[in-house]
Amino acid sequence: MGCAASVYQVGKKKKKKGIIPEVSIFVPSMRVPAQCDLQRTLKGLIPKDLADKLTFIRNQILLIAQDTDVSAIDELQKALQEYLSLLVGLTRKEFGLQELNGFKWKNLEDGQEQETSVANSWFELLSVLHMMAMLTLVEANMKLIPKDMAMTERAVSGDCMRDTVDLLLKASGYLDFCVQDVLVHLPPDIKNKLPKDLHQGILEATSNQALAQGTEIQLGLALESQNATLSVKRRLACEAVSYYAQTLCCLSGDTNFHGTAKKHMLFIKWKYLEAKAAAYYYHGIIIDKGTEPSCHVSAVCCFLAAEELLTESKKASLSFCLAEPVTRTPPAWGVMKYLNKKVPETAAKKSQMYGYLLDQEKNLRVLPDLPEFQLSLKPEDYTLPEADSTWDIPGQSLKEHLKDGVETD
Repeated sequence: MGCAASVYQVGKKKKKKGIIPEVSIFVPSMRVPAQCDLQRTLKGLIPKDLADKLTFIRNQILLIAQDTDVSAIDELQKALQEYLSLLVGLTRKEFGLQELNGFKWKNLEDGQEQETSVANSWFELLSVLHMMAMLTLVEANMKLIPKDMAMTERAVSGDCMRDTVDLLLKASGYLDFCVQDVLVHLPPDIKNKLPKDLHQGILEATSNQALAQGTEIQLGLALESQNATLSVKRRLACEAVSYYAQTLCCLSGDTNFHGTAKKHMLFIKWKYLEAKAAAYYYHGIIIDKGTEPSCHVSAVCCFLAAEELLTESKKASLSFCLAEPVTRTPPAWGVMKYLNKKVPETAAKKSQMYGYLLDQEKNLRVLPDLPEFQLSLKPEDYTLPEADSTWDIPGQSLKEHLKDGVETD
């Protein structure tokens, strides 16, 4: 299914033909449960009613994910949360159920169903959290896409942007928890067999991407606020550059890019160029307030760099959109709509104004470094839900409970 189709559907049976989707928030992949005989796997290991409940909810997730579109995201998230509370019990060391067979998932990418089966309950938990994160990114993307796809002008309300930032932080929190608290429980041999989208580098990259796009949207909110100073705008722009740089670093660990993975890298390169253009523009505005000739020369260098970066970003955007699966070129909105107009105007005006200085002070024509700031956005804190009350077996072990006749044929 990949990023493009995931914008419009969770499964693949109701694919809308003839529609080229638009991507504002990139969704790297969508993995869904595959059919497996969980009841047989759990038979004799846990009480029958618990096995039945686990199987029922997992099958429910499978059916919703494959047969419905994004209108069912809330229903899916609710089912995944309920499944998590049951699944937590399978990961408890005291029950000895961590190396269970039969957990199967498939990645719906470009119409090719890539199925993975791993004998570990922590893999199942990792897959559930990953799906919750991807669904949250899908929801964030839909917040920014108008129902009328034919619109050439894009206006996104402040409330919508704030809701999108909240969703991005939530998705980042799920992914950060996967890296910090789930992957550590998987043995090396299983980690090596994980599909690429569950590798630590990809999880970290997607988490950082969510923070980067959240910061970019915050810059858009600052642009509309009369209380936001130039320093605040420059800081947000520079922070976005840092987040995207971290994302690129995480992705660079794997050079085998194709399909959606390749599109993911192209998306980050495009957004990184946009972020640097914004950062150099606001940095130049602040530098230009100085009185020394060197300040004006450095400012012009910033404006010219911003203009060049914007040109490169438009080429990168086209490369991203044309890469499979093909997506629409989104109309500029928010910060980029503003910068597409202001950067060329400012670069031309300031170059003309300080042309004599550029000729006289050729030794000063050096692009200054962007300032570095402590990063503001953090992944939203996430903790696993408490184990379902069905797991409460007071006064005796699970095996003793089964011997007492709870599990019967």
